[in-house]
Amino acid sequence: MKRDLVRELIERWRGDSGSTYQSWFLWEERLKNFRSIRRGISQVVAEIEAGTFGAAYRGSSLEIIVHSIAEQRQIFKGADHAFLWKPKLRIPDIYENADNQRAFGRLLHHCSCCDTAEEVVAGILAIDRQKIKGLGPAVANILYFLHPTLVPPFNTAIVKGYNALTGANVKLGSWEHFLAMRAGILDLNDCYRDLLSNDLGAIGGLLFDIGSGRFPAPPLSGSSENARDWMALLNETRSQSDKFDKGLANQKESDRTHSEVQSWLRDLGLALGYDVWVAANDRGRLHEGVPLGSRCLDSLPHAIATAQGSDAIRLIDILWLEQSTATVAAAFEVEHSTSIYSGIVRMLDLALSSENLHLSTPLFLVAPDAREADVRAQLRRPAFSRIGDLDISYLPYAELEQNRVAIARFGTGLKAIKAISHPLP
Repeated sequence: MKRDLVRELIERWRGDSGSTYQSWFLWEERLKNFRSIRRGISQVVAEIEAGTFGAAYRGSSLEIIVHSIAEQRQIFKGADHAFLWKPKLRIPDIYENADNQRAFGRLLHHCSCCDTAEEVVAGILAIDRQKIKGLGPAVANILYFLHPTLVPPFNTAIVKGYNALTGANVKLGSWEHFLAMRAGILDLNDCYRDLLSNDLGAIGGLLFDIGSGRFPAPPLSGSSENARDWMALLNETRSQSDKFDKGLANQKESDRTHSEVQSWLRDLGLALGYDVWVAANDRGRLHEGVPLGSRCLDSLPHAIATAQGSDAIRLIDILWLEQSTATVAAAFEVEHSTSIYSGIVRMLDLALSSENLHLSTPLFLVAPDAREADVRAQLRRPAFSRIGDLDISYLPYAELEQNRVAIARFGTGLKAIKAISHPLP
């Protein structure tokens, strides 16, 4: 009976528009950050190996990737707390202690290079033997973005959800307990694979929603009376979930605005005579009933699609391409409310990893006017020192909205769009 109740729970959870499954796991922007976060991890490793990482979290390359993770919607909110330097406790002890810092770097390097569960677990056991004060399984949130089919995400709500669903007593802060929970999560995922995913983010989201109180866990006892009581409680979930849905409404509005701005850039590029590429995971998204990919390229030109870094290129929000040469004339990343960190990292990834997009290709961060100060502050970070090599500009929403019709009617090339943009940094 317990298995039937869990199956009922997962089916309800998958169909709930406010569940983490719908609002995060199926979110079109989710996968965009994986490559950028992985590239950021490589930078952290390189700096630690070179002895240039420094002795502070603030302003470091580690802060950039952890912030990118923390802004992956509600499930990862607060992911940076475990890495913030707590001076009274001297934790996590990877900033002042060089040996611990190198051990942390070795873990990230090892997990970046390996591809089996046994190797990942070996890396975790190695860091656990170091007994680094304050460096616990919150690191799994980084490892998840390296190996989403091998390492589940980790936070207090996920642990609470796992304990409620299974009756376990997993403790926070223990790698041993994390590995035991991971084994249990893998077993659960195997039992309900048809409703979940090979990507452990799905079951992580289920446990998060249970642990945060959005969905009740089935009773551990399989009596009929307990099952009826639980079903009644589950049926009341939607009527009592207003407190969870305010954030979801904001997310949906953010998605709508992001799509609207993409449609402006799409239409403007077409009007100026460019071929337009819409991010592969956004092509089917509707804006005013029309797919964003309408009238746009169905595939990238062969030279770009096969270039180094093509996985990143195909996820850039909007590309304008020269019709005569099939080369990229300009690239646009829309950053309505998602991480400025991630947008900048994707631009760097795009410009520095592909021979087809040279450093002189104009790049545009398109965002609300109020975010410009934040963008400029982030660009002053040492981790973004290569920005100075790029032709990158800030394009405010207001300027784009006010001038796009005139540019489409009277403009040619990129002169007008550059004129309403602000050079960075």
